[in-house]
Amino acid sequence: MTMPAASPSQLRDILTRLSALHPRAIDLSLDRMQRLLAQLGNPEATLPPVIHVAGTNGKGSTIAYLRAICEAAGLRVHVYTSPHLVRLNETIRLSGTLVGDDELLATLEHVERVNAGEPITLFEVETAAAFTLFAKHPADVVLLEVGLGGRLDATNVIEKPAACVLTPVGIDHTDFLGDTLLKIAAEKAGIIKRRAPVISAEQSPEATAVIEQTARKLHAATHFAGQEWHVGVEHGRLVYQDDRGLMDLAAPRLFGRHQFGNAGLAIATLRAINLFRIDVAAYETGVARAEWPARMQRLSSGKLVEIAPKESEIWLDGGHNADGGRVVAAALGDLEERVSRPLVVIAGMMANKDAIGFLANFAGLTRHIIAVQIPDRMGAMTPEALADAARQLGMRVEISASVSAALESLTRLAYEVPPRILITGSLYLAGHVLSENGTPPA
Repeated sequence: MTMPAASPSQLRDILTRLSALHPRAIDLSLDRMQRLLAQLGNPEATLPPVIHVAGTNGKGSTIAYLRAICEAAGLRVHVYTSPHLVRLNETIRLSGTLVGDDELLATLEHVERVNAGEPITLFEVETAAAFTLFAKHPADVVLLEVGLGGRLDATNVIEKPAACVLTPVGIDHTDFLGDTLLKIAAEKAGIIKRRAPVISAEQSPEATAVIEQTARKLHAATHFAGQEWHVGVEHGRLVYQDDRGLMDLAAPRLFGRHQFGNAGLAIATLRAINLFRIDVAAYETGVARAEWPARMQRLSSGKLVEIAPKESEIWLDGGHNADGGRVVAAALGDLEERVSRPLVVIAGMMANKDAIGFLANFAGLTRHIIAVQIPDRMGAMTPEALADAARQLGMRVEISASVSAALESLTRLAYEVPPRILITGSLYLAGHVLSENGTPPA
């Protein structure tokens, strides 16, 4: 007899149930994760080579380039990223395909049974489910993104990764990781393992020192941007160079000058580990084809686009900290140089984020901020608090009931040139926008 297919409501039900087991992950610890994985038969110990990625910003984009390059080279790639934007399935790719509802539900239920009601966090259950699925399906490489920090993150159970990758480290999650860059860098560098190569983006001097010190203790070779490898832009193309030579590649499909650095980090990683045969054509194809939703994503059609002023540009980005705001502002500056338009920022943030630090990046680009609430999200910043942060920066701000209401309000303003609209401040808000617009991630 054929069993009925799993429904989205069944997935929501089990996630709600699992969240109630240990709703607050204040005590970051690997003990729960290691106990659960042992009960599951340690699936993480049977995986193909694992590339482990930590950092503050750019983790998802770097993994998108790694995946696209590897797949262009004919490799089978498992991927685990977080958080999801619309559906939990987005977090787990099995040999290039998002896990199906039936298999995901069955695996989550299996993990839940094995856990037997012991204290656990939802992220730990999801991570254990990902490892269980990866162990069941053949692949050539696993791309594994840290959820929070690194040292005590649930993903940090891989004893011998093929590579430890560090994207730019900045100030974020200070309530969990510490209130200084040194402390945060130490947590991120906690993924470094003995003799596993460390590939790092350009870092601040403080973060560089911490990474180098940690790697030296563990006899791990380091490959730093600007030292062992270099990436730049020449005539609109990506130029990458290391001691093995130079590659002149197409520009990344993902928008923003920071994406050249993310793509370079992915290239440097694959060349440093040298486990796979990847030719220049695969690097070119991967860089040019990589996609990652809600990172300076242009929304060109959909329900929300239809509500906005005619011929306006709508961009979506999940940036939520000061460094994330900086790279988005730089991308907007590049757009302004190409085609000048008035900029409006629709923002919604979580209450534990630095709203002033984030919005300050846009103070020189726009004086028009519309504050909104992130729908159905516990811990979201109130629009009033976000508006107050904008006012402290001297920015003109108004409050709107929703993103759709904010877009509709802009149609009543007289623009000589249709505006450029940025919706930003949180990946949770970005997920809501993609869902409401009818353009969920594939």
